[in-house]
Amino acid sequence: MKPTELVLVYDIARTRVVAPMVILLALVWFCNLDYRNLVRPDEGRYAEIAREMAVTGDWITPRLNGIKYFEKPPLQYWMTATAYKVFGEHEWTARLWTALTGFAGVLIVGWAGGRIFGRQAGLYAAAVLASSLIYAVIGHVNTLDMGVTFWLTLGLLAFLLAQQGEMRTRQTQLCMLLAWTGFALAFLSKGLIGLALPAATIVVYAIVERDISPWKRLYPIAGVGLMLAIVLPWTLAVSRVNPEFPHFFFVHEHFDRFLTEVHHRTAPWWYFVPILLAGMLPWTTMLGHAGLRAWRVDSGRRAFKPRRFLLLYAGVVFVFFSTSHSKLPSYILPLFPALALLLGEWLAQVRGRTLARLIVPVAVLALAGAVVAPFIAHFGSEKVPAGLYQVFRIWVLAGALALLAASCLAIVLARRERIPGAIASLGCGGLLLVQIVMTGHQALSPSYSTAYVANLVNPLLDSATPFYSVRTYEHTLPFYIKRTLTLVDYRDELNFGLQQQPELQIPTMSEFESRWRNDRTALAIMSPDVYVELTQGGLPMRLLVQDARRVIVAKP
Repeated sequence: MKPTELVLVYDIARTRVVAPMVILLALVWFCNLDYRNLVRPDEGRYAEIAREMAVTGDWITPRLNGIKYFEKPPLQYWMTATAYKVFGEHEWTARLWTALTGFAGVLIVGWAGGRIFGRQAGLYAAAVLASSLIYAVIGHVNTLDMGVTFWLTLGLLAFLLAQQGEMRTRQTQLCMLLAWTGFALAFLSKGLIGLALPAATIVVYAIVERDISPWKRLYPIAGVGLMLAIVLPWTLAVSRVNPEFPHFFFVHEHFDRFLTEVHHRTAPWWYFVPILLAGMLPWTTMLGHAGLRAWRVDSGRRAFKPRRFLLLYAGVVFVFFSTSHSKLPSYILPLFPALALLLGEWLAQVRGRTLARLIVPVAVLALAGAVVAPFIAHFGSEKVPAGLYQVFRIWVLAGALALLAASCLAIVLARRERIPGAIASLGCGGLLLVQIVMTGHQALSPSYSTAYVANLVNPLLDSATPFYSVRTYEHTLPFYIKRTLTLVDYRDELNFGLQQQPELQIPTMSEFESRWRNDRTALAIMSPDVYVELTQGGLPMRLLVQDARRVIVAKP
C-alpha cells in the first residue's frame, strides 16, 4: 500500500473514532440545560436582559428590570434574545449561548492543537478542557465568562497558527484577520479585556523572549480596520442614544472596577491559586509537569515559541485578575484552554507509569468526596436549609463515585501503557462529576431561584397589578413572571440606571406604603426582616409565600 493510501486509511479510521466521540460529548454536554431552574444572580440577570431586549425590540440599549444597564456589552444578550425568538423563552435557551461557546471552545482547541502540536495532542487537549472542573461548570451556567473565553481562545489559536507558516502568505493573513475578529468579538462579549489580555501577552512575550517577529505578522492596518468595523457600530449607536454610556462603560466599569473596591469584590492576592488548582481537576497533578516541559522544549527554538507563548498568556490572565480589586472565581476562565493545550501535548509524550502515579491523588480525592458527601447537610443554614442538602448529597455522592471509578480504571489502563484509554476514562469521570452534581443542584433551587414562587403568583398577576420589590431585587423573578418589578428603596447594581431614570423606582418606604394603601390590587416581594418591619408598622398585607430568603404578599 502506498504512503498516501496509508494516510487516507488512517484519516478514515480516525474520523470513525472521533466523530462518535464528538456526538457523545455533545449529548452529555447539552443534556441537562433545561433540567435546572435559573439561579441568582447571574443566570437571572443575563436571562432577563436578553428577554427584555427580545420583547421591546431595542437591541441597542441593554436594560435590566426596564432600567438601563451598561455594565457589559451586548453580544451575549443578542445571541440569547435570538434564541428566545427562535425557540422560545426557556431555561435551556437562556443557557444555550454559554453551552454552545463552551462546546465550540473544546472543538477548536482540539482542532488547532492538532495543527500546532500533533493530532494526538489536540485530541487530548480537547479531552482535558471538556472535563476540567471550572470549564465544564461555567459551560452550563448563564454567565458572560464562557463567551469571552471562547472568542479569546479563537483569537489566540488563530494568532498561534499565523506564526506557523512563512510571513506574508495568504494563510498567515487569514489567520491574523481571524485573530483580530476573535478579539473584537471578545470585546463585544465583556469589554476591554478582550483586547487588553492578548495585547499584554504579545508585549510580555517580546520582552521575555526578545522576539518581535510576531509583531511583523499582525497586519495592523487591516486588523484594526476589521476590529473597528465590528465594535464601532454598536458602541457609536448606544453612545448616540445614551450620552452617559461612554464614561460609565469605559471608565467606571473598567478602570474603576480594576483599580478600586467600588464593586465590593475584594479578595487577597492569592485568591485565584486554589481556584486554579481546583478548577483544573482532575488534571491538576499534571499541571506542573506540563508547564515545565513546555518551557524546556521551547528553550532551544530560534523561531516562534508557541508553548512559551501559551504559558505567558496563562500567566498574564492570572496576574491581571489577581492584581484587580474586583475578583470572582470565573474571571480566570480564559487561561484554561491554554493550559489544556499544554497538558494535551504533555499527555501525548507521557509514560504510563508516570501518568498512573499522578492519577492516584485524584482517586484519593474522589474517595474523600464520597466519604464526606453523606454529611454535607451540615452545610445547611438559615438561607439554605439542611433539608435541601439531604437530597443534594445523593447527587454529590454519585458524582464522587463516578470520578472514583473512572480514575481507578484510568490508573489500571495507564499502568498497562494504554494511555488513550486512561485519558478517556479520566476525562469521562471529570465531566460526569460536573454533570451529575450540576443536575443535582436543582435540589437547592428553592433557595437560589424563584421559579416555584412564580408558579404560585402568576395566576394572580395581570398587566394592571403592580408588583413591588421592597429593598431587594430577586434576579430570577422577572424572567419567570415575564414582567418587570417596581423597585422600592433599592439601588445596588441598578444605581447608575436609576440615576438616569429615577421615575422607575419608589425611593422611600413611606411613598411605597402610601401607594400600597391606595392600590386596588398589588403584590410585593421582600425579605423576612422587611416583612416583620412592615407588619409591625400596621401595613395591611396578605401572606402568600414565605421561605428563608423571601416573602410574597398581596394587597388584602
